[in-house]
Amino acid sequence: MSSERFVVAASDFSVPDSPSYDFSAYDVVEATRSPGALDLAEALTAAARELHESASPSATLDTAVRLAVHLLPGAEHAGVCEIERGESRRTVAWSHDIVRAAGTPDLPHWDRLWDAPVVRVADSGGADGEPQELRSVLSMRLRADRRRLTVLTAYSREPGAFDESAARLGRLFTAHVSLALNSVMEREQLTAAMHTRDLIGQATGILMERLDIDAQAAFESLVRASQRENVKLRDLARRIVGATDN
Repeated sequence: MSSERFVVAASDFSVPDSPSYDFSAYDVVEATRSPGALDLAEALTAAARELHESASPSATLDTAVRLAVHLLPGAEHAGVCEIERGESRRTVAWSHDIVRAAGTPDLPHWDRLWDAPVVRVADSGGADGEPQELRSVLSMRLRADRRRLTVLTAYSREPGAFDESAARLGRLFTAHVSLALNSVMEREQLTAAMHTRDLIGQATGILMERLDIDAQAAFESLVRASQRENVKLRDLARRIVGATDN
């Protein structure tokens, strides 16, 4: 059993209307197995609350990389990248500028992430004494489909920085990140849908008044114009409303 311990400071987390947690040093393995060791559960709860308070997907990912550095033993930096199958990688969130460069090299472990949820690299290479070289890599899938992966990766300048305990904790943490990311994306989609409905309703009302027709006829006219001009319904509605406002 690993004896490695790490510290999560309570001040690093914002937990409104909750007691101040004393995140003193604790053993990762014991914290995940022992009913009496609740520090890990409380740390993850505090992190989950902060993640769910993010207002957008990008803010959620920014929060995730910041928390990953605090939560994962051995992590010095963290980043999130999107990987297109057989194509490109794009870093979308990072804790430090050197992480953006770390997403560029063709490390073999990237391909393994299509089949495994967590991949560790003990030493990605680089000469000793190069402080900017990120040697240890711990990558964890956040989202996946046939074409794209979204991956959270922790980095360290020291080789062999991430053990099995870090990987287990990483899987727990990324589960919370994925839930928060799905939640904020659903909120954005709902907000966009409501805005689109309002736009279409306004455009329909404008056509009713202009053409002296009822709501059904106005909506059908809007749909026909959308198909004829090969323009999305919401974009056509926005154009009609915008022209009226001007």
